[in-house]
Amino acid sequence: MRSDRFLRCFLGAMLSLALFYGRSGAQQPAAPPSATPSAASAAGLPAPGAFAPGVLTVIPPDVDRGDALSVHELVEVRANQGLQWDPSAMSKSRTLYEMAASVAFPQDVYCLELAFKPLRMIEVDVPQPNGRLQRKLVWYMVYRVRNTGVGLSAEIKPDGTYVTAAKGQEPVRFIPEFVLVSHDRARGERVRKAYLDRIVPTALTAIRARELPDGQLLPSTELPLHELRIEAGRAEQGLWGVAMWSDVDPQIDFFSVYVRGLTNAYRWTDVAGEFKLGDPPGAGRQFTFKTLQLNFWRPGDELDQDEREIRFGVAAGRAEFYDSPEGVAYRWVYR
Repeated sequence: MRSDRFLRCFLGAMLSLALFYGRSGAQQPAAPPSATPSAASAAGLPAPGAFAPGVLTVIPPDVDRGDALSVHELVEVRANQGLQWDPSAMSKSRTLYEMAASVAFPQDVYCLELAFKPLRMIEVDVPQPNGRLQRKLVWYMVYRVRNTGVGLSAEIKPDGTYVTAAKGQEPVRFIPEFVLVSHDRARGERVRKAYLDRIVPTALTAIRARELPDGQLLPSTELPLHELRIEAGRAEQGLWGVAMWSDVDPQIDFFSVYVRGLTNAYRWTDVAGEFKLGDPPGAGRQFTFKTLQLNFWRPGDELDQDEREIRFGVAAGRAEFYDSPEGVAYRWVYR
């Protein structure tokens, strides 16, 4: 009897242990994914699996009627006062001089989609003219451009009215220009510092190894060699590139990256009185190009620069530094 009681107790204990370990080893339900933060209306998406962990911020293409159609005075005609006359058989408004006062210029415009990873830093050895290597901190931004078919076509109807219609363009070549511009102030005055995207070969190699070891990451000089055709559906290929800035002032706290080349939209103005009769056409004309302004700030100091301190967006209470409203992470400007 005693041995039977002992056997039952032993089997009960073994069963309890089996149930306990069975429950602890059971697969737990996966936690729901956390929301990706985004600034302004930029869409946050997870980075491709081939990339180092990070957040990909997508800036949608932007075109409007003002990009595709503009109205100007033809100064080349209006500078000739001898063209003014009063016809007897038609309205004065139909003379060349009067018609040149307001001329419509339609154009087909497109805009590419830009996606970028957080702005980062990397230390590399850079060859110097004397043959020695110098350790430098290079700021960089990995980005992707896609042709999603966003565009507008403008047309002047026979009755003189203007119309625009959605129309994508392909193929398109992206000729990038990334400029990092400081918005810091010293004694109330703007500190004017700007840095062009420049290729640092040793940094390019290190960035490729860090960000896209098995893919194609192009410098700005190679991107124009590739055509961007319209991508339909869920296809998200595009071209991956990297912009680099070296010798950036470590005291910069408020800055923007201006991206030109995403669209072919431009504007032009003629300064009053600048064009003189006999000047070549377009003399004195000033052009501005539609450019994407990406705003950033960093709360750190120059002694210990850390890429993790860089924030996308406008620093609270410093919107006037960026010439933009509060809370604007990016915007399209003509410059």
